[in-house]
Amino acid sequence: MENKKTGTSTRLSASLRSLTRNIWVVTATSFLTDISSEMITNLVPLFLVNVLSAGMAVVGLIEGLAETTASLMKIYSGALSDKLGKRKWLTVAGYSLSTLAKPFLYFAETWGWVLGVRFTDRLGKGIRTAPRDALVADSIDDKQRGLAFGLHRAGDTAGAFLGLAIAAVIIWLTQSGAAELSQRTFQIAVLASIIPTALAVIVLALGAKDVAVEGKSKFPVLSLKGMDNRFKAFLLVVILFTLGNSSDAFIILRGQERGLNVLQIMGMLMTFNAIYAALSSPLGALSDKIGRRKLIIGGWLAYGLVYLGFALSQTGWQVWTLFGLYGIYYAATEGTAKALIADLVTPARRGTAYGLYHAAVGLTAFPASLIAGVLWQGVGSWTGFGASAPFFFGAGMALMAGLLFWKIVR
Repeated sequence: MENKKTGTSTRLSASLRSLTRNIWVVTATSFLTDISSEMITNLVPLFLVNVLSAGMAVVGLIEGLAETTASLMKIYSGALSDKLGKRKWLTVAGYSLSTLAKPFLYFAETWGWVLGVRFTDRLGKGIRTAPRDALVADSIDDKQRGLAFGLHRAGDTAGAFLGLAIAAVIIWLTQSGAAELSQRTFQIAVLASIIPTALAVIVLALGAKDVAVEGKSKFPVLSLKGMDNRFKAFLLVVILFTLGNSSDAFIILRGQERGLNVLQIMGMLMTFNAIYAALSSPLGALSDKIGRRKLIIGGWLAYGLVYLGFALSQTGWQVWTLFGLYGIYYAATEGTAKALIADLVTPARRGTAYGLYHAAVGLTAFPASLIAGVLWQGVGSWTGFGASAPFFFGAGMALMAGLLFWKIVR
């Protein structure tokens, strides 16, 4: 058994060494960006609720509008990268805009201010995401595509782990053991996040190179015309799944509601990212061998079970454990889904395809987060169904989407 494990590890190491420069540069960029992002993004819902006294519906509104903004821009930027036959500088522009926006959270005094910063930050994400994913797909052959996207997700998530660790140290030094986040702690985290996000832009601008794309698209914004029917079917089931996949902000708030303090929530998030980072590359490589479809369906099943657990959890430690297992779903599906898209569309349409995919996810994320907030806390005089409701809903939608995926996406 030891020899078998050693052989598998050796093959994986050799495969990683054979990846192109662009894969490593984009991975390093995402690593640095997520150090910055995760230092503050997961504190935003706590800042809104604990400091600004915003309600759950407001949290859902902000997260939903921010993701919708990113989604609309992803369609445009992806199609534009197809039209130009170039990916790099659109990606650099998107990372730069997010870098400029994040420091303004330091001055936030109302939830409207937070919405403005999140809007701009997500606009930058919308500009960069589809061209970046197309650049990764263009830089590798189909036999290593799952591994390449898995490595990218691993780098992204390792950065998130480190960012959360830095945020946890800040919390420990400023308000150790406190049940709620303070404004001072949040502001220190925002300031500390500036350096890694600036470094990410420099690494990408100096290190990445465009890959020649065969043919130039006719700029098919919002168009599925000419796309493989399997890609269209995949988008359909992704929309259904995402309708129950509300912002992870609600999981963070669920942990707090079940008794975790701010520092413990950071530990919970670090556990999730450690599992996600550790499994992303090997599961991405596994999708190259057994197929993307099996891995995605398995990941969605894991998601449904974990969300059911969130709904039934009675203690903060149960939420912590489940959130760690939640990393298995992410590791199995995030990179694999992107590799599947590259399998289903031609190189000249990849930017558009990734834009449409991310748009489908992001546009559906708005009603998903809004529904979750309303199910939890209600609206107006109606008090909602309570904290378990969004998670029961998410588990049910994952089950339906998984069955539909199994039936119609071959």
